[in-house]
Amino acid sequence: MKKSDFYYDLPDELIAQKPLAERTASRLLCLDKITDQLEDKQFIDFLELLNKGDLLVLNNTKVIPARLFGHKETGGKVEILIERVLANQEVLAHTRASKSPKAGSLINLDAGFQCEVLGREEDLFHLRFKGEQGLADILQQIGHMPLPPYIEREDDDNDQTRYQTVFAEESGAVAAPTAGLHFDDAMMASIKAKGVQIAFVTLHVASGTFRPVKADNLAEHIMHKEFFNVPAETVAIVEEVKRKGGRIIAIGTTAVRSLESASKSGQLKACCGDTNLFITPGYKFKTVDAMITNFHLPESTLLMLVSAFSGYERIKKLYAHAIAKKYRFFSYGDAMFLQKS
Repeated sequence: MKKSDFYYDLPDELIAQKPLAERTASRLLCLDKITDQLEDKQFIDFLELLNKGDLLVLNNTKVIPARLFGHKETGGKVEILIERVLANQEVLAHTRASKSPKAGSLINLDAGFQCEVLGREEDLFHLRFKGEQGLADILQQIGHMPLPPYIEREDDDNDQTRYQTVFAEESGAVAAPTAGLHFDDAMMASIKAKGVQIAFVTLHVASGTFRPVKADNLAEHIMHKEFFNVPAETVAIVEEVKRKGGRIIAIGTTAVRSLESASKSGQLKACCGDTNLFITPGYKFKTVDAMITNFHLPESTLLMLVSAFSGYERIKKLYAHAIAKKYRFFSYGDAMFLQKS
């Protein structure tokens, strides 16, 4: 298939710019894989779709305040978006400036902090933060939440909590696993009370998740790498649930990619490292039975993933329905419940 097969026209007013007042107040569009019928629900109705013995797998990554603003020694403005945290106060980051900063130069940041440009690794800059304070403390003081490029406003105090899941634990993401944003503590408790198990994986979502696919031939697209971890504890729970006939329901495409990356051998195994798994129609899913996910950008790798999961024509019909019914799209938007075709 070609990139152009995944284009759709989305009115700008359907791109959610802010979260709803309540996390669970979003809508939920459900696709029945047997009847191909679409049903409009509220997200809280997700509880009705769960059976005792099912397993939800969630991504517990935590978004870091990865956007920084500063000035070069020459006075020119610089915007920094951290892509990956390394050891020894070092990061790989995107920079935006009138002229790219040179190796050996300093960037002056807010509150008197500085970072040094060590060099470049392809399109990323290798930076080292100076001073005695740890990087996490520096980011907490002067960093901004890295809202996606289609949210056309500055981040505010509300984003500190709302662009973060209630189960976030492992710091390292520069974009939220947005399907998880719909869950609050009360809903998590209700899920457990129904006899549904919960397990976690970690995938540090990188800014590459918003990178457009440039090649029309999908086989020529180079997928960005992201760190992921599927712990042995989660593998054991998945095996137990499958043995007893329960479903593995991934919350978000990041959880899907984590589980499927750890299932390359045909069987889920504990795994930790980088993944650049690119899922397109024709892929055979090995672990995941169903998923919750938000609506994705036209021609994006995530739209290709859900088309592989539930069928290209079904997803095409689903998106047309969502647009006609004025669902809210993307990170702060509504969600859909899909089953493997």
